[in-house]
Amino acid sequence: MVFSRESNASSPSGSGASAGISGARLANWRTWPARAARSWRRSLQFRTVTVTLGLSLAAVLISSVYMALSIGNDLFTSRVEQVQQDSFRATSSAQNILDSSSDQDRAGIQELMSAARTEIARASSSTLIAGYRSPGQQPSAVAPQDFESPLLNGVISDGLRASVQKNPDEQWWQSVALPASNGGTNPGIIVGTEITLPEGSRYEIYIGYNLSDTEETLLFVQRTLVIGGLTLLILLASVAWVVVRLVANPIRVAAETSQRLASGDLEVRIPEKGEDELATLAQSFNGMADSMQKQIKELADLSQVQQRFVSDVSHELRTPLTTIRLAGDVLYDQRDSYPPAMARTTELLHTQTQRFEILLADLLEISRYDAGSVQLEIEPTSLVHLAEDSIEGVAALAEQKGSEIRLVAPGGYSPVEVDPRRIRRVVRNLLGNAIEHGEGRPIVVTVDSNERAVALTVRDYGLGMTEADSERVFDRFWRADPSRKRTIGGTGLGLAIALEDAQLHGGTLDLWTRVGGGTCFRLTLPRTLGGEFSVSPIDLPPADADGAHPAIERTDAVPPVRKEHS
Repeated sequence: MVFSRESNASSPSGSGASAGISGARLANWRTWPARAARSWRRSLQFRTVTVTLGLSLAAVLISSVYMALSIGNDLFTSRVEQVQQDSFRATSSAQNILDSSSDQDRAGIQELMSAARTEIARASSSTLIAGYRSPGQQPSAVAPQDFESPLLNGVISDGLRASVQKNPDEQWWQSVALPASNGGTNPGIIVGTEITLPEGSRYEIYIGYNLSDTEETLLFVQRTLVIGGLTLLILLASVAWVVVRLVANPIRVAAETSQRLASGDLEVRIPEKGEDELATLAQSFNGMADSMQKQIKELADLSQVQQRFVSDVSHELRTPLTTIRLAGDVLYDQRDSYPPAMARTTELLHTQTQRFEILLADLLEISRYDAGSVQLEIEPTSLVHLAEDSIEGVAALAEQKGSEIRLVAPGGYSPVEVDPRRIRRVVRNLLGNAIEHGEGRPIVVTVDSNERAVALTVRDYGLGMTEADSERVFDRFWRADPSRKRTIGGTGLGLAIALEDAQLHGGTLDLWTRVGGGTCFRLTLPRTLGGEFSVSPIDLPPADADGAHPAIERTDAVPPVRKEHS
């Protein structure tokens, strides 16, 4: 004990290490159900072997229990029959000895009883013998004294004696627990019957048989069954593991190959071995992979041709468009000197030339995204300030449409790593859509942030969109209502480009809309380029999804832009 205290005092780090190991073992013990459940879900081999072991265990257990019970019952029944035969033979031999003598004196009777006891012991091969003079007889001076083996003291029950006394011509037996030399007990059987002495006295004779050897035989059989059952289970598990491995390994290879194929490794194939069903599966899979690779290559080539065509056409159109725009500007500047019809034509030419330029710019931007050649110019930028600039840029258009734009900014003032030109384009596009479809109602721009992300929403209270329209809102060249008169000359590519810009920053662009309840777009960006976030700082649907915003009331004379900073 002293040594233990000194060791603990001088080596605290050793105690900490032992505690750490114990904690790790405890943690491993506590997590094994989760690991087993995960293996059950993910491993066909583990699941098959486990099911095989479970069913085999049930079958072995049922058969072993049945065999153990049957063997035990058969052993006991056989032993009882043998004991009864030995007891009957022993008592019959003793009775023959008694019947062959006519001694009536005490000494002769004593010698006869002693000879009968010896014969019973010899014929029954048991030293556990007891004899009691049956009750209810007349007193006799020559009747021998009762005798009893020490191991039978207190073992013979009153019920057995009553049965023997009631039916003296029959044998009666009872299972008992015989005292053992080690202080315990052994299973045994007591057989009782009556014999008659020459002078007429009747004695109850009880012979005990020790069944410890039978019990050892039964235990040996049970041990053999248990060992055999465990061995059988191990063999079945090994066989199941080998068989499942032969089948599961090709399936695992096929699963890994399909995952690599899905991730873009079009050259990977399953090794083809043999001529069985698995080999046929590998051949079919490889044929499918070859066909997919060929089709994907054709589609990739076609996509490259299409991208190159769009890019080349856009570039080629820039030169004549520049000439047309310059000529149109000259005409547009002198429109007041033209006749009304000529002046109107000049205005239309100027407007459509500007729209054509925007369309070409959008097509070039889309072609860059398709070609994967877009480069971000990252600068620390405050999203609130960027939103303010964007709102100022569309203020005249909002005033023209009669819409009030309110900026609510609880957060988002800290600079984040974005490309300000692209994010400003996203915000202006969302504001333009809100003004176009807001029906002259208020528009709320909200900016907020958390520790991982910053978000901006543009909420209008216009007509909203149907579910079918909302699913296509980010498609290229798609418009919810082509017949609708547009104040802003859009190209149908604005939201598609906005989505690409958001995803390029590692962010998201989400939509909530309801027919008659307006629309809300939410732009969420990580604080740092390449960062991750799980929750946007602003929830969708918006807080006023079920009705108009309580703080916004339409009036006839409102300023075009209002700002609220928290």
